[in-house]
Amino acid sequence: MRGECRQRQAPRQSREMRMDIGIETQFTPWASLLGGVLIGLSAVMVMGLFGRIAGISGITQGAIGAVVPLPGAPRDRDWRLAFLAGLILAPLTVMALGGTVAQTVPGNPLGMALAGLLVGTGTALGSGCTSGHGVCGLARLSPRALAAVLTFMAAGLVTVFLLRHLPGGA
Repeated sequence: MRGECRQRQAPRQSREMRMDIGIETQFTPWASLLGGVLIGLSAVMVMGLFGRIAGISGITQGAIGAVVPLPGAPRDRDWRLAFLAGLILAPLTVMALGGTVAQTVPGNPLGMALAGLLVGTGTALGSGCTSGHGVCGLARLSPRALAAVLTFMAAGLVTVFLLRHLPGGA
């Protein structure tokens, strides 16, 4: 049915084992613009204040490396822990002030754990994550970041096509 928004349902017997990817999302241009500006501002602040790239995988690895000895891990953990704490505390603050934070990811813990492991493996193989390459790397005109972002986007396009448009997809 063209032009209608609908949520796809998995068959009843296998619903627990599958991730429901048919969740429709709302187009929110002003909230998205504000979020993008805040992400860009934080990236500029991290570069200006600490001379570092605001990539979440690198920040997390550095924070973990400051606690658990990892080869080549940076020792500047304070700003890294503050950055990560801000990612957790921001939505909690919004909720404490009476706002709502909607969860828009599937609630399947096994599927989410598998997805997290795949993303972690990808960031290790790609020498960074989407925020590091996409936001910071492209802004620095890095050829490696451009190659990484093109790879992310191509993989995303193929995945969405396979899961949404081929028979047997979700």
